[in-house]
Amino acid sequence: MRQRTIAKSVELVGVGLHKGVPVRMILEPLPSDSGIVFFRSDKGVSIPLKIENVIDTTMATVIGKDGAKVSTIEHLLSSIYAYGIDNLRIILDNEEVPIMDGSSIGFCMLLEEAGIQELDKVKRAIVINENIEIEDNGKFVRLEPNDKIIFDFTIKFSHQAIREQSYKFEFSTQNYKEEIAKARTFGFLQEVNQLRAMGLGLGGSFDNCIVLDEKGILNKDGLRYKDEFVRHKILDAMGDMSLLGMPIIGGYISFAGSHKLNHFLTKKLLDTTSAYSIVELNDKSKIMQKTFVNTKVKAKI
Repeated sequence: MRQRTIAKSVELVGVGLHKGVPVRMILEPLPSDSGIVFFRSDKGVSIPLKIENVIDTTMATVIGKDGAKVSTIEHLLSSIYAYGIDNLRIILDNEEVPIMDGSSIGFCMLLEEAGIQELDKVKRAIVINENIEIEDNGKFVRLEPNDKIIFDFTIKFSHQAIREQSYKFEFSTQNYKEEIAKARTFGFLQEVNQLRAMGLGLGGSFDNCIVLDEKGILNKDGLRYKDEFVRHKILDAMGDMSLLGMPIIGGYISFAGSHKLNHFLTKKLLDTTSAYSIVELNDKSKIMQKTFVNTKVKAKI
């Protein structure tokens, strides 16, 4: 199996969740072994997608370098991960990735418009050899050996519209589009008001977020899935795990995980050399053949 990029450049204009200002985003192909690279065109700064470039995980995953940063990257990265794209340049003229509708389905559509291009070098993956876990006051995130790609998440809230939800997701691109990609981010009205008082969340609305008050869900159209909340947590986790730079063959398990715990998990994994192996995925790699989308693949370059 070969590394991938997109077949042509595509672009869109959207609004950033926290600053509420328009953001122009362009996706451009890159050659093999380039990785995912963000470029702040207004600053003239490239920020490679690397764990060491993560500068904040408080409310979203934020990367930065040389005085420039890019926030709320996890939804876009989740879709990039789902389509098996290894090399891509993401050009932004502001500090946030557009929030779109609060899910990743819009980014999936953009990637399908661009098409997928196979490159000249072999794709690599991280195989989990032993359990790696980060725990914090009863919350945890863990990677464990598995011959499949599994994301298994549980959340627990006191709010009557959420309560305890669990979802076990066996990854493939098609499953992702059907089960995960449409799940939106969510927030509580009191928190939204607090954020706006701090000058954040200015781009949030019922069009890009599930909003809850004390009684229930305020969005008139309700939920897209009955357990949309936990499915969105899986969407986020996939985006955060993409900072490892290659897909994981193994299981991701979490109870009440967060961007912060995910970041610590990726760091701990790479610091524990016995816990993983990096393998090349030849054309006979059955798990990858049935996992990543193989439509719209152009000729190799």
